[in-house]
Amino acid sequence: MNIELYLNFIDIKIKQIIDKSNNKDIIDILIEYLNKIINEIYSIIYSIYDLINISPTIFSIIYDLFMILPVLIAVAFVTVAERKAMGSMQRRLGPNITGVWGTLQAFADALKLILKENVSPTQANLIFFWFGPVITLVFSLLGFSVIPFGPGLAVLDFSLGILYLLAVSSVATYGILMAGWSANSKYAFLGALRSTAQLISYELILSSAILLVILFSGSLNLTEIIEDQIHTWYVMPMIPIFIIFLIGALAETNRSPMDLAEAESELVSGFFTEHSSVPFVSFFLAEYGSILLMSIITTVLFLGGYNLPFFLSFKFINDLIWILFNEINSMRVVQEQFSYFIEYNPVVSGMLNGFVLGTKTCFIVFCFIWVRASMPRIRYDQLMQFCWTVLLPILFAFIFLFPCILYSFDSLAVSF
Repeated sequence: MNIELYLNFIDIKIKQIIDKSNNKDIIDILIEYLNKIINEIYSIIYSIYDLINISPTIFSIIYDLFMILPVLIAVAFVTVAERKAMGSMQRRLGPNITGVWGTLQAFADALKLILKENVSPTQANLIFFWFGPVITLVFSLLGFSVIPFGPGLAVLDFSLGILYLLAVSSVATYGILMAGWSANSKYAFLGALRSTAQLISYELILSSAILLVILFSGSLNLTEIIEDQIHTWYVMPMIPIFIIFLIGALAETNRSPMDLAEAESELVSGFFTEHSSVPFVSFFLAEYGSILLMSIITTVLFLGGYNLPFFLSFKFINDLIWILFNEINSMRVVQEQFSYFIEYNPVVSGMLNGFVLGTKTCFIVFCFIWVRASMPRIRYDQLMQFCWTVLLPILFAFIFLFPCILYSFDSLAVSF
């Protein structure tokens, strides 16, 4: 379609919206128009599906690829955000040439790395050398399939979502071990051994912290955990667990100050010292994909996921008004209007849920960047000792303490 005709079409639609706004609310008109656009898009997709008559399996694969594509784009922009934030903290500009304010720098770097020559050692086991980065990348992206980006907006929404996440993150360790061993390099092999020991150790920290969340929520389903935090986020009663989980996430993603597996001053580049071109890009995407996944998991488990902040919830306002002024009847109308506007409109609800989840995730990603720019690398023995002698005993103490606290509160509620 010609661009002028398209702009005229948009002009006519805006004028129609303004003309209708005399009789109806402008927000209702815009929501109705967005609903029509989405329905037309869905009808076009399904008409294409009927036209080319592809199998449901291929259609589901295409659908999953469309779900993964925004994740890969987000991972690319996380790298740009990290470089810009670290540049600001270190009193420099960071990338500012490619694109507006350097926003396209990640795509330029990816193109440069893909076009480089792929050099592999002559004594390397090429099968494992190639499959190591692929396994690490695939299993770092598979974790996004159970993340609920909104009510019902998950590729796999089943009752064992947390166990699936733990299993997928554990399998990615095999890719690192394969890549380090197959390169036939002492630096890569030592980096792989360090990374494997570190990931196994801090996987226990993450699993113990997640076990406490399961005890608190009584469910393994991520959507149910999010819905249980509508009025109070888990970070409030579980602040020590939240901090320990963040530390474990830093170690699990090989981030500074816990990036001992790829310490440049000791191991050149760690387990991917011998990898270049596409395999190096795969490791790079897997690392930042794991950062994004851990940030979303932290948001889901402790910060309410896609829910609005609890202090903006009308239920919380109702309770507060009832305590202070005893006028809950006047607030019910507002609550009903709000729930009609948010819960029963799929367009506004989806946009709001995505914005809330994205904002919380950006905050956790910034914490990852902030720690990297602020703290020096620790020694490997300090890293492992901190895991086994400090964090793990604290978590085991909480595992024994939390059921007692929950049982005492339940007994107190029954007595009253």
